[in-house]
Amino acid sequence: MTAPDSESLRLLVLVGELGSIGAAATELRVSQPAASKRLTSLERRLGLELVERTRQGCTLTPAGVVVTDWARQVLAHVDGLMNGVRALRAQQQSRLRVAASMTIAEYLAPGWISELRRAFPESHLELDVTNSATVVEAIRHGRADLGFVETPIAPEGVSVRHVTRDRMVLVVPPDHPWARLRRPLNPTELAATPLIVRERGSGTRETLYRALADLGADPVAPLLELHSTTAVRNSVVAGAGPSVLSILAVGTDLAERRVIEVDVDGIDLRRPLRAVWRSGLQLTGPAAALLATAMRTPR
Repeated sequence: MTAPDSESLRLLVLVGELGSIGAAATELRVSQPAASKRLTSLERRLGLELVERTRQGCTLTPAGVVVTDWARQVLAHVDGLMNGVRALRAQQQSRLRVAASMTIAEYLAPGWISELRRAFPESHLELDVTNSATVVEAIRHGRADLGFVETPIAPEGVSVRHVTRDRMVLVVPPDHPWARLRRPLNPTELAATPLIVRERGSGTRETLYRALADLGADPVAPLLELHSTTAVRNSVVAGAGPSVLSILAVGTDLAERRVIEVDVDGIDLRRPLRAVWRSGLQLTGPAAALLATAMRTPR
């Protein structure tokens, strides 16, 4: 004997309450023949006569009364389940917690979020702007649903997806001596010069220091250590000194010659930008849509 489906149980309950298969069919928005066929199928499946049919209507048999009482309990649990599922889906679709590293948050995420809002106008998005190391910790500890990082090495303990690629460049103020160099700088000279850098845990700083370390160059202490990409960029534009920043952050400044790019020989400052989320979880709703939007970023 197979378990009856919830719609057949709901039909039985309505027949008992309304005293008519036709009235129950109208309530369920199905035809009377379809309802009668479903009720007969339920009786055969259970091996019990549940309804006594007469010209005046229908009444439940003694077995039908007992089964109907049980059916009400089952349907209450089913309805509770579906209400809970709908509430969870609504909550998931209405709130999305995103953590993003500085460069991504400032130069890429606004466009992604704008596109997401058009697809999910009722969603509520919270964006935590921080460094890459903190983004990964937020994902690991459930403080964010989706994160974006710019570290050169993919983080462990989380699900990772490559989004796009970024290029970092050495920039100096127009009056800096390096702005007049007629040859590429070498990595040793770069490492020996105090730079304006981001704080520890920043993907921008980690990419630069790892690239120098791969060439056997040990960077000296920073000239300035700042906690946002915008602050670093503003310091270079103001003439404070050189820095290595994403082309996303200084592209307009380079075009308008507020800063000058200096070539560095033999160093690879390209880096992947990645999405991260809780390991073992499948993204759905706005989170999946935001990832799909980010994946369409030109590479």
